[in-house]
Amino acid sequence: MKKLTSSLSLLLAATAFAFTSVACTEEEHADHDHAEHADHAEHADDEKDHDHAEHEEKKDGHDHDHDHAGIEDGPNGGRLLTSVEPHLEFFVTDDRKVRISSVSDDEELQPIAAQKVSVIGGDRSNPTRMKFTKEGDVLVSDIAFPEGNDFPIVVTITPTPESEKVTEKFNLNLVQCPECPNKEYACTCDHEH
Repeated sequence: MKKLTSSLSLLLAATAFAFTSVACTEEEHADHDHAEHADHAEHADDEKDHDHAEHEEKKDGHDHDHDHAGIEDGPNGGRLLTSVEPHLEFFVTDDRKVRISSVSDDEELQPIAAQKVSVIGGDRSNPTRMKFTKEGDVLVSDIAFPEGNDFPIVVTITPTPESEKVTEKFNLNLVQCPECPNKEYACTCDHEH
């Protein structure tokens, strides 16, 4: 009986040691990468597949489950940038240059005043950097966008010399909308693609 009690005590001590060696504090637990655990690895793989599927949808220029809520178009069919007053219309011309027009609250074109604009877009490893000069009542980019129909852009606007810069970011999708006369970057249709 003494031998059984001794063996049982030894087994309990070994079990307790094993649990304390494997167990971790809450801080150590928070630092673990749970994707390494078998029960979480399957979930991590699902997330990777999901992200890959979203990327595949977007690389062809279309996020197939989106609508254009919140996008306003300007008088020329370009995208209206409403974060500044007066609003500015961002329009890509046939020769892939950008024309910026000033638009009143009544959606009428008006001459550009003291607004300054710059644009960066295209390939992130070799971005196109546009500067603008005033031509008549509008601002026109010094260079054109390179080939491609869908890429991210950043528009930086200084409404007046005294004001802070305002940044607008969006995807410039130059594919023609099948339902309206605008390109997708300025499309206001409520449809899925």
